[in-house]
Amino acid sequence: MDYIVVFITAADRAEAEKIGNRLVAEKLVACANIGADIHSIYWWRGKIESSSEVPVMFKTRTSLFDKVAARIRELHSYEVPEIIALPIIHGYKDYLDWIDASTAVGREPET
Repeated sequence: MDYIVVFITAADRAEAEKIGNRLVAEKLVACANIGADIHSIYWWRGKIESSSEVPVMFKTRTSLFDKVAARIRELHSYEVPEIIALPIIHGYKDYLDWIDASTAVGREPET
């Protein structure tokens, strides 16, 4: 199987935790890593904006990206949320097996 890290930014920690908890509970992702607040500077509607955001990284299978992205869009407060995927080129086999088990609907992950 192919694996990805999906990266988003959330408006605040509560939103990051809400999205992370839902995606893990729904077995769309194996885990969500929520980072510390960051300061973002970006173009929006023709002008430069800045705000505090919370970065979140999800580990999942490439085949689940469309479902993950759709669910993030449903749960996210932004009109255009950042949702990008980066390939996992190599990984520790046991960890990748855990991603498989954790994203298999109807199965509890093995520890």
